[in-house]
Amino acid sequence: EDNRVRTTLAKQLALYVVLYSPLQMAADLIENYDNHPAFQFILDVPVDWEETLVLNGEIGEYITIARKDRESADWYIGSITDEKGRVFEIDLAFLDEDKKYTAEIYADGPGADWESNPQSYEIRHVNVDRKSTIKIELAPGGGQAIRIRPLD
Repeated sequence: EDNRVRTTLAKQLALYVVLYSPLQMAADLIENYDNHPAFQFILDVPVDWEETLVLNGEIGEYITIARKDRESADWYIGSITDEKGRVFEIDLAFLDEDKKYTAEIYADGPGADWESNPQSYEIRHVNVDRKSTIKIELAPGGGQAIRIRPLD
């Protein structure tokens, strides 16, 4: 219990985008990832980026970063906070004009909290374009990871 990571599961996913590292890993027993839908984000997230945008942030408090995959037209957003829950409206004006996208959102779930309920998360899909905004709700110690990919 004393060695538990002091974040929500969604924040752990968001850190794959927020922290640049060309070497990513899931540091745990594989059994802990079997049949776990959130693991899909770890499988999908690239390790190198074409472009990076800082969408908001305050040192030691919170940050939201968008990164474009070097090998595809996909964008990834990672948003994290400290022990204070927060809500942001993120403008998607950085997306290509005249394209439609789907956003796969891995978010803190109902009642999520880094201390009392770190495993609560939800996955949802919404269609977006460059005129869209996404509401990001971060639990205390939480985060949100988003993959945005063009619709075929």
